[in-house]
Amino acid sequence: MVKAKAGMTDEYLKGLAKTFTSAMEEAKKQNLIMDYKILLGNAATQQDFDILLMVESKNMAALDGFREKNDPIARKIQGTPDQQLATQVKRLEIRAIMGSKNMREITLK
Repeated sequence: MVKAKAGMTDEYLKGLAKTFTSAMEEAKKQNLIMDYKILLGNAATQQDFDILLMVESKNMAALDGFREKNDPIARKIQGTPDQQLATQVKRLEIRAIMGSKNMREITLK
């Protein structure tokens, strides 16, 4: 859950196209995730997010060790850990992380 700073939504989305989308496509190829989505909408309040990054995994167990499995993808897409940190620091200027959560899809019977 992300809140882009005023006037910075397009800039943030351009960055996501280079990093997040590329990394998620590679993770899909490697069967680390099933799918991903980026949702964009208006914030309902000043404290609300306006961009939602969603990643679908097969099950909760698929998240075990995900960081270690995803690190080679991050190095391939974003560079060294120092380069990744520089990108993250730059993004602080254009967005705020509002939170994250794991959710499960349910089927009602």
